[in-house]
Amino acid sequence: MRAVLQRVRRAKVTVGADVTGEVAAGWLVLLGVAPADAAADAAWLADKVANLRAFPDSDGKMNLSVQDVGGAVLAVSQFTLYADCLKGRRPGFTGAAPPPVAEPLYERFVAELRLLGVPVATGRFGADMQVELVNDGPVTFVIDTPVKE
Repeated sequence: MRAVLQRVRRAKVTVGADVTGEVAAGWLVLLGVAPADAAADAAWLADKVANLRAFPDSDGKMNLSVQDVGGAVLAVSQFTLYADCLKGRRPGFTGAAPPPVAEPLYERFVAELRLLGVPVATGRFGADMQVELVNDGPVTFVIDTPVKE
């Protein structure tokens, strides 16, 4: 799995005229799933997102997690994170898991975060979504789950 984490002051996702998810301070997580990913990857990544110490403490140092600051996560599926742009002018998407594989793992990631006590809002899997955010910092990380052997 691949996640782009953006520390936000606020973020929301809409599908058409409907707001499907919205958070105040916390993480916007854009999540991609690869064909070989499994439930263990979703659990590992959820733990990493919930406990990554990238929010400022009273001294302004990145020393607190999203849970420590009472934040939330807006999780948005994004298969384009596995695009191959090395050849030609058009990206290829064979590195992304097909929807029947990706959707349950996206849902598992969300469920794992909730089990850890993190409030989670979501986009709508497979939909054309508009994402708005106010990036805080800016602070952005790209996290890949460990390589399978």
